[in-house]
Amino acid sequence: MKRRKFLGSLSTIGGLGLLDTKSVYAHISDQSTNEVNNTPVVLRKDTIIIGGGLGGVASSLALLKQGHSVLLTEETDWLGGQLTSQGVPPDEHEWIESHGAPESYLDFRKKVRSYYQNNYPIIDSLKENAALNPGNGAVSRLCHEPIVALRVIESLLAPYIANGQLTVMLKTTPISAEVDNNKVIAVLVKSNEITYKLYADYFVDATELGDLLPLTGTEYITGTESKSQTNELHAPDKADTTNNQAFTMCFAIDYVPNEDHTIEKPKDYDFWYNHVPPLSPPWSGKILGLHYSYPRTLKPKELGFHPEGEQTENKLNLWNYRRIIDKNNFTPSFFKGDITIVNWPQNDYMLGNLIDVFENEFNKHIDRAKQLSLSLLYWLQTEAPRPDGGKGWKGLRLRKDIMGTEDGLAKYPYVRESRRIKAEFTVLEEHVGRENRAIVAKPNEDKTKAKHFEDSVGIGYYHIDLHPTSNGVNYVDFSSLPFQIPLGSLLPIRMENIFPANKNIGTTHITNGCYRLHPVEWSIGEAVGHLISYAKHIGVAPRQIRKDNHILKEFQTYLHQQGVQTEWPI
Repeated sequence: MKRRKFLGSLSTIGGLGLLDTKSVYAHISDQSTNEVNNTPVVLRKDTIIIGGGLGGVASSLALLKQGHSVLLTEETDWLGGQLTSQGVPPDEHEWIESHGAPESYLDFRKKVRSYYQNNYPIIDSLKENAALNPGNGAVSRLCHEPIVALRVIESLLAPYIANGQLTVMLKTTPISAEVDNNKVIAVLVKSNEITYKLYADYFVDATELGDLLPLTGTEYITGTESKSQTNELHAPDKADTTNNQAFTMCFAIDYVPNEDHTIEKPKDYDFWYNHVPPLSPPWSGKILGLHYSYPRTLKPKELGFHPEGEQTENKLNLWNYRRIIDKNNFTPSFFKGDITIVNWPQNDYMLGNLIDVFENEFNKHIDRAKQLSLSLLYWLQTEAPRPDGGKGWKGLRLRKDIMGTEDGLAKYPYVRESRRIKAEFTVLEEHVGRENRAIVAKPNEDKTKAKHFEDSVGIGYYHIDLHPTSNGVNYVDFSSLPFQIPLGSLLPIRMENIFPANKNIGTTHITNGCYRLHPVEWSIGEAVGHLISYAKHIGVAPRQIRKDNHILKEFQTYLHQQGVQTEWPI
């Protein structure tokens, strides 16, 4: 079987891991330690969750609050996925301040703001501001540092670690699984060269790439479906299972005027300096430049850059786009300058695929993506145009501490696309795409709303946003409608006790584009946690909840009691 393991630079700079695996099993009573005989250390919990991103964290909290025991593993040394180890401030919809996500996610956002207001020297006018945006980034109403998200996640999980319900294993990867017919019996993971065999009644795949699916034999799909397969308006004529969206190695920088923080010239700089992305329709020139293909029209669009946040004529200043610290929000001179996250079109890596490849190829693409990001930084420091007619901003400083790594790049690639389960129900463009919905909606249906799902277990919204792909397809970007998360998309067609809790649910390549963002991933994870908990409580298989309309309605009532919205308010 093709396997891969992320071998990126891991460090605890700027953050503390929850638990080192050397200390995890010291307080677990139902384990068997046979390291001397080279047999796995055996651990048992009610539910095993592989992957500590937002979906994994939300699944864990839903189960823990109902008294279940959980073992949560994470490949890096930071929980939080997109928000932390991948370094991406939250991409959210316009109503997120009041609704459109579970109460638990809205509460998480409040805790992030409170963390700043309680611990940072915020200016007086913002100390009680319920809408504080630490970075005032353009991409989100809440742009903040990865470490703050990590601290809040740790605080949410800490009580359950203390009482023994929760075990967290960091720097841990799944390597194989034991399966009996349609059920997963155990998952083998490796951490610090020790192999653990994890037993549970239920398993959750909350990994970034759907890593448990091939290990457990759970049927899945990759890449792009064809129009003949899905009848989606924007689907291509030909399917391509290896065509996945670009991933990005994000990094953080600040700007210190009158200082020189120019990095050593990256070894692949000459390649990336001359590289023109091989896309159709064509990209707008070399990748290292202040331009890109505008996603909605694919026509060339000029961008601006000024690291002191100033206006760049009528062009978007990339510095402000994902800015996570606006120095003006804090007491004067506390921050030397703003801090921004670089997750731009210019460091989207399009020349390789991370899914179902051997470890050496996986690591090759990670290394090349890192070289692209470092080359972008070097270009900004040495070549980017300045208003005075000069070139380069030498004061740009790579903030290694923000990402908690020795090389200054995120601990894990920002992944936009995963393996996707073959599900009982697959969300199609006709269900959530504005244009496609208008075509297929029945006369008595409201064409301004997404398809209504009777088995809804959550809601979300984002436009359908597909970045350029590994096989040369340029942006696909168009309007969607506020949507629901159908329970059927969380149920594998055959397997009984493993569920997806990340980007690996029953969507297509196209609809993944609006189900992949931060609050939706949290909503998916929370729904899966509640599904497992409720099924155990009433003594039925999770699949039965969807089959029995009476049980389904009772489950949805239970979700409402837990603060989960299943329908958009009018």
